[in-house]
Order: sequence, then structure tokens, then C-alpha cells
Amino acid sequence: MKQYEVFGDALWVCAGAYANTARKPDANGVPHFPVLRRHITVCGTPKKAVLRVIGLGFFHCYINGTEVTDDQFLPLSTDYESRGNWPREEKVTGHRIYVPEYDVTDLLESGENVLALHFGGGWYTFDEERYGYPKAIYRLTVENENGELEVCSSAYDKIGDSFVKTYHFTTDENQDYTACDESIYAKDFDDSAWGPAQRAEPLETEYLFTDCPADRTQYEVPAVLLCENENGRHYDSGCNMSSYPVLKLKAAKGEVVTVRFAEERHEDGSADMNFSYGQMFTVVSDGEERIVMPRFTWFAFRYFTVQGNAEVIGVRRVHTDVKVNSAFTSNNETLNWMYEAYLNTQTSNMHAGIPSDCPHIERRGYTGDGQLACHAAMTTLSAKAFYDKWIYDIGDCQDIYTGHVQYTAPYTRCGGGPGGWGCAIVEVPYMYYKHYGDISHAERLYPQMLRYFDYLEAHSKNDLVESDKAGEWCLGDWCAPIQVVLPAAFVNNYFYIKSMQRVIEIGRLIGRETEIPMLEERIAARRAAVKAAYFNTWDGNFIGCFQGANAFAIDMGLGDERTYHNLVKYYRELGRYDTGIFGTDIVTRVLFEHGDAQLAADLMMSTDPISFDGMRRAGSTTIWENWPNATWDRSHDHPMFGAVIAYLFDYILGIREEADQAGYQNILIAPVLVDGLDTVSGKRTVPAGEISLSYEKKNGYADFVITIPENLNAVFRFGDKEIILDAGENCITAAI
Repeated sequence: MKQYEVFGDALWVCAGAYANTARKPDANGVPHFPVLRRHITVCGTPKKAVLRVIGLGFFHCYINGTEVTDDQFLPLSTDYESRGNWPREEKVTGHRIYVPEYDVTDLLESGENVLALHFGGGWYTFDEERYGYPKAIYRLTVENENGELEVCSSAYDKIGDSFVKTYHFTTDENQDYTACDESIYAKDFDDSAWGPAQRAEPLETEYLFTDCPADRTQYEVPAVLLCENENGRHYDSGCNMSSYPVLKLKAAKGEVVTVRFAEERHEDGSADMNFSYGQMFTVVSDGEERIVMPRFTWFAFRYFTVQGNAEVIGVRRVHTDVKVNSAFTSNNETLNWMYEAYLNTQTSNMHAGIPSDCPHIERRGYTGDGQLACHAAMTTLSAKAFYDKWIYDIGDCQDIYTGHVQYTAPYTRCGGGPGGWGCAIVEVPYMYYKHYGDISHAERLYPQMLRYFDYLEAHSKNDLVESDKAGEWCLGDWCAPIQVVLPAAFVNNYFYIKSMQRVIEIGRLIGRETEIPMLEERIAARRAAVKAAYFNTWDGNFIGCFQGANAFAIDMGLGDERTYHNLVKYYRELGRYDTGIFGTDIVTRVLFEHGDAQLAADLMMSTDPISFDGMRRAGSTTIWENWPNATWDRSHDHPMFGAVIAYLFDYILGIREEADQAGYQNILIAPVLVDGLDTVSGKRTVPAGEISLSYEKKNGYADFVITIPENLNAVFRFGDKEIILDAGENCITAAI
């Protein structure tokens, strides 16, 4: 839709300093987070009032001093509009902006009303990659006994500065209440000295509505005081998460209260600033006691330090409002920790419609991390509408000139490489189809998938994808516990081959079979190139079997009878993962698929220092960016290694579908029992409803309890048993 179709006669408006977008406003005296106010007279009692509103980057909107919604960090982050030469020398495929709409009937009164809109920040105004400067637009439609009233953003709006003064989206927000306070939202605030809003440049974009959930406060937890020293009061919020503190300001006028955040702490309880990444919230007091909190950013932390006179009321956990629709527990504390830590990590990385790599340092929707974890996220969370939105972002970020797919969606400056990142344009809509039975995203993006394959062909040498854009990273696998030894071209070709296989499947489903012979020819050539370059004919290994190389190869359809045997022998002897983010997932899945569930489970449950259990023993409540004892350490809140959580459901619980099925309409219940797991219980939610399974081993038998929703075909398969399951509870005992 076009602007006028959504907003009628409304204009994009801004503070005067931003009206001329050709120049950069001076830092002094410019309202970086302006407040727009409009006086509205309503004759009679409103019958229906609808507000469509956007403030860029994020906004808070009030009517008569009451905020119109609990939603936070709207509008959803997208590729809002063209940024000229960002990405460098490329032009992305599409621009879109999602329009929030609210029923505000109950907030309006007969007579005078005031709409206040506080806006700025977010990705829209972020540093050198900014799309533009703060701007806003709204359209309020009111129906009453006298007809319909329409009020639109225009030069009739007044605009002024706010108490949010300086800001960096990924690190800090700074508020100063000596100039103004929250009364600027109120109906009776005197705005007579404020100047008129100025007309801003409109966005050349597509305006859309979406059911992708917004961010919301999920719950509030108390903070525990750990210690106090010369550096301040040090608190523990209970777990690492994306959140922000709520403070009662008690400081004298002009006094500064500073809050610093960290993921880890020292032995004495003080926050470890080596894991802070510059995160900080500051408030200048006006001497009045008031409740304060960040308005335009979140932080990612467990521990925080307060300097200055303020009482900590609590900590609010905030992320996209997706619900957990799964459960898993067992007698193994490592697997239980992995499941809970993954949920905590994944949801902490869901903000403004983007699955990020980490919720603090970068906050970007990396296509590598996102495609790797999407199966686990769709398995454990009510994430369908969320991925509806992000799949559009992936398609929008493709370069129309070359077919290159960016490393992040929406695009922001980042690194990655071909294959494991760009192939998200295939993997995410494919996984969406497998989970929800909806092929529409894959069908819509099918031509763009083929375009990306042409890009990979153009960046190949001797049928190996060797590079991406000149001067950009080409990581291959990432975050192995020691230096990565897998050649990037080996990993790139793996993803290219797997993606072509997915596209052949998609093509058959949508009636696009003409490209299949070409894709099959490319797959054969790529397999031959990988074998020629990396296969050791004398021992059957690929790249010495290091870092999951044999699993990559087997999953490409390569190797001989020695290759898989060597893979099993290698990891039985090693007893832990030596893999990066992709290899960890691939090794685990290949072992489960080939019947070596015990070894796959042993790797997941390993107590080696380099393991998931190593993170657990370190006291972590989230999954780290790298393994414990690795050569470097950074973020402790990355979901990418958590991709293996999906296999707790696919194999340990065994709730999955046959390989040629989609949408979980025909369910296969085929749990694999392994040593070390004597009791297991869990559930997952499919389109037809909730499926649960539990079992307990005793005296050479396993007692299974399986619950199936109505109108779902389900078969239990275990050993030589194959039983058609009824709706409701099924109790089965089987010898083990």
C-alpha cells in the first residue's frame, strides 16, 4: 500500500532541525527524541476511534497522558527505505514499514484531548548506517454522533525536546529531568512556547499491516543486592536476559544516577565489566522522586551496578511476545539446562521482529544464526507470525543487481559469508513450510533463490564457492573451540548443495520442474569438486575428520563406507564437540539420523570442559557465543549453538514427521532411548494441537504415556512395535 492509502492526508513531520535532510544537524540544541503534541477537540462521546501511528525509530504514544499500548520498540525493524549506497554498491530488493493500529476509543473524551508522540532512536537513526533522522506520522479517525472526524499529522502539531538526551542504540540511553519530565505527555502541559512541526521527507516504501507480535514486558523480577563498595551497589537479576531496570529516583537536583550492566560478576559479587560491552543507563535528577527506566532501548545482562541515590524497584524482562509452547525435562541436568538456556537465549534475541545474534553487542538479524536456529525456534515457540515477517526481511535484503543475499536481514553492517549466511533465503522458508505446511513463502521467493544460486556460481572457482563480496568476511564454520580448520569453500559448497536439494523439493511442490535438471547437474559438479579437493582416498576422511568434516560430507551424499565409521570412531574417542556453530548441528543430526543416537546424546550430555555442561557449571543461564575454554570469549547470549535443541524433540522424545511430510499432519512418534536417560517428559505443539510424551525405564521395560490431539494421524514406532495412536492418552509398555 501507498502512504495515502494508510494515512490519508497525514504528513511525515519532524523537528525543524531535521527538515533539511541534506545536512547533518548540529549536535547541540537538536532534539534527538522530540515529543510531538496535537490538541484535538471531539464533539460528543466517541463511538469508535482508530489510531495509526509511526514514530521513527521507536515511539511511545499517549492520549491525555495515558499510553495507548503496552507494545514496545515499534515499529518493527525493517529495511524502511533506501539509504543510498548502503549496502555498498548494492540495491536491496524491497523496502517496507509495518503500521501499528490501535483502538483508542476509551482514551478519548468529549471536548479537548491531547495526543503526544515521543519518538527517535532505533535502527532508523543508528550511526553512519542511518536511514534518516527522527520523524513521525499518524492518522486518528473518530466516529461519533456528529459523523467522522479525521486528525492527521501536519504543521498544526507542536514539537519540542524531551528528557531523553543522548543515546546509542546498542549501548546507552541518557535522560535529564532538569529540563522536562513526563508531564510533556499530559493534557494540561503548557506547550505554547513550542514551535510547529516541520514537514519531513516521505518514505519511499511499502506500507503494510502485520500480525507479527511486538515486544512486551513478559514479567518483572526483584533484584538481589549482592554487595556494596566504592563502585556502587551490585545487583543480581536472577538470570541473563534482555531487560531493563526500573528505578525510583531519589537523588538531589543535578545529581547523576548511573547504571552499568554485565553478563558476569566477580567473586565478591560486583559486576564484571569485561562482559558489559559499554551498556549503561544514566539519569540526571531534578530533585523529584519519580520512577525511571530506559524508553528507547533494552539491555542484556544478569548483573548491574547502581551509582547514585536510587532504589531498585525491579527488573523487567522484555522481548517479542512469542510464547513457549513446548516442554522438556529428564533425569539429566545438562539436557534440562540446555533446553531452558536455549529458550532464555532465543527469546532474549527476539526484538522488533528480528532474530538477533546477541541482544547487546550487535543486535543484528544475522542470516547465519537465524537459519541455524529457526528449526529449534519453530519447534519450541509460537513463532509462525514472527518468521512470516522475518522471511520478508530476508527477501528484501537481496541485491537486485547481483543476487547477493546480505549477512543480516534487515541489512546492517556485518560480516558472514556465502552459504551459511545467504542460504537463509532457502532454509528459513523451507523450514517454515516443514513446520506449518505453508509453501507460499518458498514459492514467492523461488525466483530469488535461483538468483542467489547464480550469484554463488559467479563467485566460484573450480566449482567451489570460494568468496563473497570483495573485502568481506568469508567465515565458513564459526566459533570452533580452537582455530577453525575447515576451509570456507568446503562449508560454502555444503550449504549450496543442501540449498539446491531444498529448491528441487520446492520446485516439485510448486510445479516448477524445468530448473530441476540444471540444479541436479550443478549438485553433481559441486559434489565432485568437494570430493576432489577434500577427500582422503587412503583413509576415507574429509579434512582428517576434524570439526565435523565427515558429517558435512555425509550430509552432502559423499564419502564411502569408511567415512561414517571414522566419524563415529572420532567422536567416541574425543568425547566432546570440536565443531563450530554449523558443525555442531550437523554432527548431532547426522548421528541421530544414522542410528547412533547414543553417541549424539553423549556429545550433548558431555561433561568435558568444552561442552554445554561446561557453560552450565560456569553458572550460565544462557548459551554462549563460544565454547568454554575456547581461544576467545565474548557474548554469553547467542542462540546459534542451541540449534541442537530441536533434536530433543525430533529424536529423544521422537515427536516428528516422516521425511517426505510437512505441516505435522501425519505424526511419527519414534523415541530413541539412550543410556543416561531413565526418565524423559516433554511436549511440542503442532498446527493440530499439543502432543506430549513421557517415559520411564524400569526392569528392562519402558512405560510410555503419549497424548495426541483430535484429528491427527499418529503412529508409535519402537523396536518391532508399530501402533496407531488414538486421540487422547495412550499408554504403552515396551521391552528395551
